[in-house]
Amino acid sequence: MNPNPHLGPGIPVPPPFLYVAALLTGVVLNRAWPLLPLPGSWGYIVGPILIVVSVLIMPPVLRRFRRAGTPFDVRKAASALITDGPYRFSRNPTYMSLTLLYLGLGAILNNGWILVLAVPVLLIMDLWVVRGEERHLEAKFGDDYLRYKATVRRWL
Repeated sequence: MNPNPHLGPGIPVPPPFLYVAALLTGVVLNRAWPLLPLPGSWGYIVGPILIVVSVLIMPPVLRRFRRAGTPFDVRKAASALITDGPYRFSRNPTYMSLTLLYLGLGAILNNGWILVLAVPVLLIMDLWVVRGEERHLEAKFGDDYLRYKATVRRWL
């Protein structure tokens, strides 16, 4: 991770790639060893709900980044601290959205491997991506970020 707040958090891989890699791994594993977690048509009920919630989170997030003039790309340095909108409830609504989308696809596909692989994906996201971003934001915004961090949960 990069200690220079002007160079960004030093995360070389965009987080959606982690989710896509896990999704594809789950599809491959399921072809070899099927793991079907949801009985009946539950996946067709739960999956679309998760996906709709995921999709609804993103427009307000993207508007705030655009309005603040700060890069959405995690590999770049933040130029503004966003604390309103979805960021009032979670410090990581984008990753919440990605996670809901991932779980929704796993449910629709009724693929237990995708759902099981959510655990390592979330661990990697939390330990590598989110904490790297937090170090960057703390170095860049200091007490403002620490106050925000003290009042809003990391995930939900």
